[in-house]
Amino acid sequence: MTSLLIRNAAAILTGLAGSQARHAGPDLRVRGSRIEAVGTLAPEPGETQIDASGCVIYPAWVNTHHHLAESLLKGLPGGINASLTDWLHAVPIRYRGRFEEQTFRMAARVGLVELALSGCGTVADHNFVYYPESDFDSGAILFEEAQALGLRFVMCRAGATRSRMQPADARDRWRPETFDAYLKRVEATAARFHDAAPDSMRRVVMGPTTPLFDFEPGELREVARVARGWGLRLHTHLSETVAYKEAARERFGMSPVAFMEQQEWLGPDVWLAHLVKLDADEIAALGASGTGIAHCPQSNARLGSGIAALPELEAAGVKISIGVDGAGSNEAADMISEVHAAWLLQRARVGQHARPSYDGGKFEGGAHAASVEDVVRWGSAGGAQVLGFPGLGELAPGRPADLAVYRLDAPRYLGLNDAAIGPVVSGGRPYLRALLVGGELVVEDDALPGMDMAKLAGDARQAMRALMA
Repeated sequence: MTSLLIRNAAAILTGLAGSQARHAGPDLRVRGSRIEAVGTLAPEPGETQIDASGCVIYPAWVNTHHHLAESLLKGLPGGINASLTDWLHAVPIRYRGRFEEQTFRMAARVGLVELALSGCGTVADHNFVYYPESDFDSGAILFEEAQALGLRFVMCRAGATRSRMQPADARDRWRPETFDAYLKRVEATAARFHDAAPDSMRRVVMGPTTPLFDFEPGELREVARVARGWGLRLHTHLSETVAYKEAARERFGMSPVAFMEQQEWLGPDVWLAHLVKLDADEIAALGASGTGIAHCPQSNARLGSGIAALPELEAAGVKISIGVDGAGSNEAADMISEVHAAWLLQRARVGQHARPSYDGGKFEGGAHAASVEDVVRWGSAGGAQVLGFPGLGELAPGRPADLAVYRLDAPRYLGLNDAAIGPVVSGGRPYLRALLVGGELVVEDDALPGMDMAKLAGDARQAMRALMA
């Protein structure tokens, strides 16, 4: 069994909680697909070594909510200053039906490369590019592209049996699926790709696009029951803006979370993207059920949606993870940018509620709201817990060897008194000395082996022009 020794790291953040969040290291040994030891380690004869002097080691990020198709839809003028509903019309709804096999494949490749170079080892994509009688299999393309890069991949198959929004040039690709067709396509995809092993490289998830709008309540309950019968997890969007609260009250006379609970859509096998607009009783229900969140701070900020209340959610028992959402509403769709935003925005959100003492205030600011160690845990072990990968995202003996080694010698990191916090607090993208997924080297010296970045750039520009034509 092959052995790799990473030596002399300046710091190690483990993805674990409390006093275990940091390890003095300075060395970490990987044997096969697992971490064997962390500490002061002597090299073994013939062992491969990586010199991590001046570097910090993090768990590889686990991105729990993405729309890879949007990697060619960044910065569209019609959506750049639009809030969610108008943005949906201007970007994903307008362009979803235009994807062909090659443009979709290029979008997936660009997004996955961007994530890998940020130190992300596991990606969950909420795939909304599906057509009745489609002439290409978007799910298969996603799995192929992730496998080619060596990334763990979770495909959340979106779907809709009702059509609430259609562009003027809708064409047949905008026809909603029948309920039976949706279930059959998810079943076929799961039979082909789903691997339920604890450290598998590919999973399939049942992921109706937007439950309040795209499925009838009875269908949602059936989706939940069928998914659980097949051993699949459940994922969707919820409470991203006030429009969700308005729709739930108008159509069903209750809150969005109460509606989901009624449809059997809460539980430890469910995670929901966004959850920005929640009442206290909704937070309590989510926590009591062990439901998870995919927190998408940059997209929620970019669309003006708000900031999810992570400290309150976690205190209630909600499992916290981080996702980048789509590049069409987040033009920096990588995990380093995302965790930097998560760290800042949680503090800003709490600080926004500070009041002077003469008005009953009891604190000055919100810097206590999220530590770097919290953010690393949310973005690694938290994501693994949400996706159902036990032990992933934790740098400890016996855990899967998914880790990132960042070199901090760029000017923005110079002068840091605590190197461990650099990748989160300083922003930008640090030089990625190495990314391991399942013990395999995915990125080495800030490059993906065999990837011609100049060609990728040219191919992406060509695909974007074709999509816009």
